[in-house]
Amino acid sequence: MTVPFYPWTVWIWAAFDPALIVVAVYLGWTASQFGKVFIAAIAALGFSVLFSWAVSAAGIPWPAPITHDGPTFFPVRAVAALLWAMVGYGARRAIARRA
Repeated sequence: MTVPFYPWTVWIWAAFDPALIVVAVYLGWTASQFGKVFIAAIAALGFSVLFSWAVSAAGIPWPAPITHDGPTFFPVRAVAALLWAMVGYGARRAIARRA
């Protein structure tokens, strides 16, 4: 059974790239000030793009591949990295308030 391909849903894979999520949440968690969340998002975006490109070039299946003929969705990845970094930053602050 094959899953139908809908072009309008491809951007979701870019926003939910596992490498992007892990790095952005971790760096957002370790940010001591809100301004550092933007730096964390940029770092997470760079890492996830390079990691996804390397995995795709190796021929390993990846949920958010970067290929020469496919869309990279840099704006979607950038906004997602910022949101995931904010989630990490907010989660740490929420836990610190409870303690």
